[in-house]
Amino acid sequence: MYYDRIITMKEELSIDIIGLAGACSYALDCIEAELVNIKNKHGKRVAYISICMAEYWKIEGDELQDLAMCALLHDNALTQYISEELKKDSVINCKKDLSEKKTNLHCIYGEKNITKIPFKTDVSNVILYHHEHADGTGPFQKKWNEIPLFARIIHLADTIDIIGNNSWNFICQYLLKNRDGLFDSECVNAFLHAFTHSESFMCLSDGSFETKLWEIIPRQKQVFDWKTCKNVADFFAMIVDYKSSFTSRHSIGVAEKAAFFAQYIGYDSINVQKMYLAGALHDIGKMAVGNEILEKPDKLTDDEFSKMKNHAGYTYLILSEVNDFEEIRDWAAFHHEKLNGKGYPFGKTADELNEPERIMACIDIYQALTEDRPYKKGLSHEKTCEMLDDMAQKGFVDSDISKKIRECFGGI
Repeated sequence: MYYDRIITMKEELSIDIIGLAGACSYALDCIEAELVNIKNKHGKRVAYISICMAEYWKIEGDELQDLAMCALLHDNALTQYISEELKKDSVINCKKDLSEKKTNLHCIYGEKNITKIPFKTDVSNVILYHHEHADGTGPFQKKWNEIPLFARIIHLADTIDIIGNNSWNFICQYLLKNRDGLFDSECVNAFLHAFTHSESFMCLSDGSFETKLWEIIPRQKQVFDWKTCKNVADFFAMIVDYKSSFTSRHSIGVAEKAAFFAQYIGYDSINVQKMYLAGALHDIGKMAVGNEILEKPDKLTDDEFSKMKNHAGYTYLILSEVNDFEEIRDWAAFHHEKLNGKGYPFGKTADELNEPERIMACIDIYQALTEDRPYKKGLSHEKTCEMLDDMAQKGFVDSDISKKIRECFGGI
């Protein structure tokens, strides 16, 4: 692994981790919409309902922030679950399974995944048990007093948002009908305490809830050491890479090689870390592209290719949600731009593309060509560099970077 050859980073990077989780929740919503027709901004609505309910218990400070993080990322393992299960059973009906059974597997995967996220308080078993029923009939047969409070809150908030298209009276009746069954009485009381009438609940459909969410949960940047920064990057890269079996380690590969290359040519430790983050996140926009396009074995139609090209634009939009992330966003999102202005999605020209953006474009190509995929064997370093040199001659990529890539990865 190239990461193993990166010299330890001593400088610490400052990141809007809550904003990044919120951005990722949008990407996860795209997956849920593709599978079970979940509404847009599901993760953020679950987070908002959860933190409103939390006031009932006077939860505040670090605990409230961690509750919001868990709610935003409660379904972080959906793509992983689908990928793993399809490997075992190619005829599995994912839509039916996710909407009816709420299997415990994505809870198990999700619980393991969030150990990479730097929470400030103990959130053990929150993701693991977020589909448990108060009466013990859930996936793990845990009763309400065996389930962490945050898991109970998120379970109710998640369910309410899924049925939220119904009338306020229906929601109230549903909660009362399922009190001490699906939900414990304390959580039902907390919800009815937070939302006392239909008007207070309307902000979830008119969009104003998002502003209120970030007012309650301040978007303060946190300082992370290199190991934590890498863990955060890997968490998001893994979610992206599980979207398609065709690119099972692509984002991680780009992140490792981009950081290694940046260090090789003399970047300081902060910029090496930024390159790792940008590489890990460069394809997050693919979460908004259907797998029928991502994994189509035949040549894409013009319309399909247009949709595929949108993924870089989605990366730009998703990462624009993160405070003070413009530099990393651009390094990530411009990886399909070309020096001759014929790249996508923005048609940037050479004068508009800085060195890190040019590096990311070359590293993305290098990684894609050298990695094994289900339909092809990865090319050799030499063959890949020949192709990069050819692209440089055609005005697609930077020739100096292409030459340095040959040197950097040639002896490894």
